[in-house]
Amino acid sequence: MNWLLVIAGAMVGAPLRYLTDRAVQSRHDSVFPWGTFVVNVVGCLILGTLTGAAAPERLRLLLSTGFCGALTTYSTFSYETLRLAEDGARGYALANAAASVALGLAAAYAGVTLGRAL
Repeated sequence: MNWLLVIAGAMVGAPLRYLTDRAVQSRHDSVFPWGTFVVNVVGCLILGTLTGAAAPERLRLLLSTGFCGALTTYSTFSYETLRLAEDGARGYALANAAASVALGLAAAYAGVTLGRAL
């Protein structure tokens, strides 16, 4: 039964990642991967909130593993950062790596703080 919860969360998270990425990226005339950046930071905030709230196991499987697992994407972040560096946009590559880690950690921390307050 647990795997069905993961699948259900992923069925929402994956299309939402794609749609969010396209919507965000279409609003920016830049090589910076804003769409991936946004979904990853938001995913960190959601996961932090669920962790801080000590969500029940079934909710964690649905939202943390399924939804956030499909919403966020380390592989796309890595690929886009590598492409920026290879295409000569090393400043953007460095900014993407540094900002993704820093804001991802900050969002997770904020989420844990929010979750504990709930």
